[in-house]
Amino acid sequence: MMCLKPKLFVTRELFADVIESLEQYYEVEVWDRYQPPPYEVLLEKFKDIDAAATLLTDRIDCNLLQRAKKLRIIAQYAVGYDNIDIECATKLGIYVTNTPGVLTEATAELTWALIFAVARRIVEADHFVRWGEWWRLKTGWHPKMMLGVELYKKTLGIIGLGRIGSRVAEIGRKAFDMRVIYYDIYRKKDLEEKLGIEYKDLDQVLAESDIISIHVPLTKETYHMINEERLKKVKKGALLINTSRGAVIDTNALVKALEEGWIAGAGIDVFEQEPIPPNHPLTRFKNVVLVPHIGSATYETRHKMAELVAENLIAFYEGRVPPTLVNKEVLKVRSPGFK
Repeated sequence: MMCLKPKLFVTRELFADVIESLEQYYEVEVWDRYQPPPYEVLLEKFKDIDAAATLLTDRIDCNLLQRAKKLRIIAQYAVGYDNIDIECATKLGIYVTNTPGVLTEATAELTWALIFAVARRIVEADHFVRWGEWWRLKTGWHPKMMLGVELYKKTLGIIGLGRIGSRVAEIGRKAFDMRVIYYDIYRKKDLEEKLGIEYKDLDQVLAESDIISIHVPLTKETYHMINEERLKKVKKGALLINTSRGAVIDTNALVKALEEGWIAGAGIDVFEQEPIPPNHPLTRFKNVVLVPHIGSATYETRHKMAELVAENLIAFYEGRVPPTLVNKEVLKVRSPGFK
């Protein structure tokens, strides 16, 4: 008698070759709509699945997990996993994995793209040409037209010196001979020596940096880390870049900082509300560049993320510890595998 394959629900369309590899081990169902499955759909689907591949937009709370009686592993297609109740999953013996490492280069590159765009007013300049303002002024060049700021030898402040933060710091040092300072809850003297960077407390980073780039996970401690009080401490003329998580910055405080000129501009990839509406207060500012959560959005990286999701699911199927297990305490609750 043929053994039934465990059921896997994938909450968004991934790459065909990765799905094919998973079908060797799992009975795979893929949610094929562009929008995420509603919570009510997740509640229904999770009742009868053994495994899930999820995204940040999927709310995987304890209510859902307690109803998922057969669920043994959640393979998150992201580095972050604050959409999943990790504590509840661990108690229930459900493994949770993520996709760290593979999106470092893509997100670091997007960070620098935002830095360039804000510092040299690229989007504003594009609109200046595209919407006819340049033509209406009847002058091809003016000494004060579209002035931006140079990056060479400026001070770059990194908040969160993980894989992405350290790569952004390395590019700043090597490409632009920048002075790089950083804040992290853990001081990293090996990286200080390797990259030639300095540790400072958070307020010092805010006060001394010309460019501030945020690279922390979203936790209870980092929620609204950048609030009104801290934005008032930012160096006059500084630019703020966020490619981490939206709720790390208090959006209302950021709008106020832009309105009152506490900061000179911002580049934002992540938002407290996603997607943001077209009439969102941040869309009013010419000195703000907004992109729709595309830090990892390269063909190479998104495919590697999918491959890592598959590696985790296949390892678990074979009774091995998944390579990027988040909740290692779950090993005390249940061994990997479906037996």
